[in-house]
Amino acid sequence: MAEPFKNLLNAELVRAAGRHLHRVWPAFDRTRFERLAIDGLQALELKARVEHVALALEAVLPASFAAAARVLERSLAPARLDADLSALVPGPDGLAGWAVWPMTEFVARRGLDEPRRALQALHAMTQRNTAEYAIRPFLLRHPELAFATLRSWVTDPSPHVRRLVSEGSRPRLPWGMQLKPLIADPSPTLPLLDALQHDPSDYVRRSVANHWNDISKDHPQLVAEWLERHLAAASPELRALMKRASRTLVKCCDRRVLRAWGLGRAFQGTAMLAMSPKRVRAGGAVTLAATLRSTAAQTQRLVVDYAVQHVKRAGNGKAAKVWKGWSLELPPRQQRVLEKRHSMRPVTTRRDRPGRHRVELRVNGRVVASSHFDLLA
Repeated sequence: MAEPFKNLLNAELVRAAGRHLHRVWPAFDRTRFERLAIDGLQALELKARVEHVALALEAVLPASFAAAARVLERSLAPARLDADLSALVPGPDGLAGWAVWPMTEFVARRGLDEPRRALQALHAMTQRNTAEYAIRPFLLRHPELAFATLRSWVTDPSPHVRRLVSEGSRPRLPWGMQLKPLIADPSPTLPLLDALQHDPSDYVRRSVANHWNDISKDHPQLVAEWLERHLAAASPELRALMKRASRTLVKCCDRRVLRAWGLGRAFQGTAMLAMSPKRVRAGGAVTLAATLRSTAAQTQRLVVDYAVQHVKRAGNGKAAKVWKGWSLELPPRQQRVLEKRHSMRPVTTRRDRPGRHRVELRVNGRVVASSHFDLLA
């Protein structure tokens, strides 16, 4: 099992931060910082650890924000112009990687009244880790300055800075505060995304795709218009970006987006869906077997997904969740059998309850077959 992210922000990392901060500013009270940062750290989850270490920094750094920012910047390792995240670790030349996250949190907490200096510090820090969470309070409190700064960063030599333009302004960034003004109206970010969609770095383009996917959850028509405007002449790199950006709308069977991808036509043929076993206990799994037989005279491009009607609390009916299945080209008069294992292992984001779970097979956004299985207590 992978190491939990929270364990990467640990006492050893705090001591490394203390060494480098004392190296660049001999007045830094390293002993007090390490005591404050390490005390109680082990019991905390990831974001609470970030805030805990940031509070320890606040207690020890200079009272002047500009002076504190200067100390933090001088403790950083040399900037890199590649996107190799594995290289972002503390070393003899300075701090990078997870040690920098509490520093960005300090800037977000202490720098709101000095936004220009704070954004300058985040520009430096994001090149050693990421400032995608820390920049969000500035987008809310100082939108004019913050967006002007993002526009100037679109052509920055560092892919980490260019990625921050997209990732930091995502309306629904996981683990980050929601940017409700941008959820309501994403227009301030659209010119930024247009400028970055052809970025030479896949690291940046992936962020642009995720940003568009955020927008799709509230403004699907904007994503459809964007696809219709650019898809026909898109390079392979841009098509890959667009495919990732439209993944939620394809899964939700948005007809306009499916048409943009050439998937708007109804399936011509017959379909069957079988479930095995028909009765399964929590923690087990069922296998879906979908059989598609074409009656068309031409090859059909198909996106095949399935929706599980999960049983909710008694009296509250059922809730459907769509799962990605397959993308394929089905030749004329041919048959394909598609199989997928669906786990009923408990997860933190969903609790499966005993009862009958209906499963719908969807081809190009339309239900073509259904079946069911029973989840036992």
